[in-house]
Amino acid sequence: MLISDILKRYNQGDRDFREINLSKSNLSGMNLSYANLSRSKLTEAHLAWSDLQRCFLLESDLRGAFLYGANLSFVKLKEALLVGADLTKADLKGAQLHKVNLQGATLSGAVLNWVSLYMANLPGVNLCGANLEGINLRGANLERANLNWTNLNGARLSGANLRGAKLYGIKLKGAFLNGLDLHGVNFSAMDLEETKMSGMKLYGSNFSGSNLQSAFMRRSVLDKANLKNVVLNQGQLKGAQFVQANLMKSDLSETDLRMADLSFTNLNLVNLRGADLTNANLHGAYLWSACLDGAIVKGANFTGANLRDADLSGTDLSDAILTGATMPDGKIHV
Repeated sequence: MLISDILKRYNQGDRDFREINLSKSNLSGMNLSYANLSRSKLTEAHLAWSDLQRCFLLESDLRGAFLYGANLSFVKLKEALLVGADLTKADLKGAQLHKVNLQGATLSGAVLNWVSLYMANLPGVNLCGANLEGINLRGANLERANLNWTNLNGARLSGANLRGAKLYGIKLKGAFLNGLDLHGVNFSAMDLEETKMSGMKLYGSNFSGSNLQSAFMRRSVLDKANLKNVVLNQGQLKGAQFVQANLMKSDLSETDLRMADLSFTNLNLVNLRGADLTNANLHGAYLWSACLDGAIVKGANFTGANLRDADLSGTDLSDAILTGATMPDGKIHV
């Protein structure tokens, strides 16, 4: 069908163009908003700056399509093929992209806030600098994806595959990352306030200087992680594992650390005022000049820990295990 025929039908009020073949057609700058193009062939079509808002493109073939700057807001793209498509600076706000194949697609600078990419296939996709606030990426395949400088505040990433993904300079405030394996990743100086990171593998990761206030990290593994000078006050870290981690000078005030494993951890100069360390394991931990004023340490294991010059005022040690611990005055507890 000729493009002129499509425009004529569209201007006459027709919106049904299902299963149409527009491969390699030049539709740049055209207004086809609200049209139904489901199961259509648009491979390598030129759609730069076109208006496709609220269109139906269900199961359509857009492989290699050029969609630079296109308006795709609230479009329905469920199970569409966008392999190798160029979506640079495209507006995909509120779009539905369930199970869409975006392998090798370019989405640099695209607007993707509040988009659903549930279980989408995105290996190697370029999302550098994209606005992904509130995006649903649960179960999505983002292996080797370029996520540098993306805004992922409030994003849902639980169950996503991020192996080999580039994550430099990303924003993750309030994001859902539960259960992910991001060990060794550099999270330094990031705003991770209220981020959901429970059950994660984060051993060897770098969080130095980051804001983790009120973060959820229950049962996460952070062995040998660098958490120096982080803000973790009022965090939820019940059952988390910090073996040999560095938490020096960090703020852990009023943090829930019940049953956490902090053995051989560097907690020098840490603020643990009002923290709950019930049944926590601090065997061999370093707590030089740490503040534990008002901390709950019932059943906590301080065996062999160093508490030299620590502030224990307002702390009830009667139910704590202190065998072999160096007390604030330098004496060894027997």
